[in-house]
Amino acid sequence: MKFTSLIAAIIICFCLACSSSTQEPNILSEKEKAEGWVLLFDGKTTNGWHMFSKPEMKHSWKAVDGELTTVSTDTTGTHGDIVTDGVYENYELVFEWKIAREGNSGVFINVQDDTSYMATWATGPEYQLLDNPNMQPGYLDGGKKGAGALYGLAPIKNKVEPKPAGEWNQSKIVQVNGKISFWLNGIQTSEAQIGSEEWNKMVAGSKLAIFPDFGKSTKGHIGLQDWSKGVSFRNIKIKTL
Repeated sequence: MKFTSLIAAIIICFCLACSSSTQEPNILSEKEKAEGWVLLFDGKTTNGWHMFSKPEMKHSWKAVDGELTTVSTDTTGTHGDIVTDGVYENYELVFEWKIAREGNSGVFINVQDDTSYMATWATGPEYQLLDNPNMQPGYLDGGKKGAGALYGLAPIKNKVEPKPAGEWNQSKIVQVNGKISFWLNGIQTSEAQIGSEEWNKMVAGSKLAIFPDFGKSTKGHIGLQDWSKGVSFRNIKIKTL
């Protein structure tokens, strides 16, 4: 009996330890607060975000069950990209995302939120979010349009696949003085220096070259793309560097 009781006690302690180490989404730990992390999504509202170039417009993004989400069938608001109220320059941004089957979305950085620009992608480089395995043949464009890629500019640096549609992925974007790096599920996927000769060459050779101010700024809003199917985000956190 003593041995059985000991085993039971060990199991209980293990379960409690696992439970305590699993942090609820959209909440900063005391350690994260001390390190300077700030939530960009509170898990309950869309406060801190607005429709690109139309801050007063009611958009289709909602906070549902701790997720910042939009689905194509929602007709209660105008569909479109949303951007942060704040402007960011040197930072580390982490977030979790999941996408619907055949879904296509993205996170933009350095967006210039101005009515003189037609869309977020007219100025902001994109971290691609995609359901890779269910896209039509050829869409990935040699990796330039795969999940984690610097969309349309460069193929991913290291091979990595997103989780299946409907499962959470972990992503990170770091920008310091215009040097950007992307990460997907712990693997670095892209690195580039905005304004460098290589950068200018990549932009000139892409379809984004039609936008004269694309990729020129190293400071701006962060944007979430409402594009195809549905996409959800949580644990969106940023730390100034």
